[in-house]
Amino acid sequence: MAKRCDLTGREPGFGKSVSHSHRRTSRRWDPNVQTRRYWLAEENRWVRLTLSVKGIRTVDRIGVSAAVAKVRANGVKV
Repeated sequence: MAKRCDLTGREPGFGKSVSHSHRRTSRRWDPNVQTRRYWLAEENRWVRLTLSVKGIRTVDRIGVSAAVAKVRANGVKV
């Protein structure tokens, strides 16, 4: 599963882990991305979205149809 939010566009952050002896190794910070199913009443079907937790809260606030419209505006096929 891609670690990218369909709604907010949140992606992994990259950087270095620094040990006590100051050795640096590459690492990544993955966002909390989850797959959710929502009922889209206008199309009479379920849609599956890959969302970060902030994206899930946004869907709860603005509604499913508005969120799907934003996702489609970002160029993601739903």
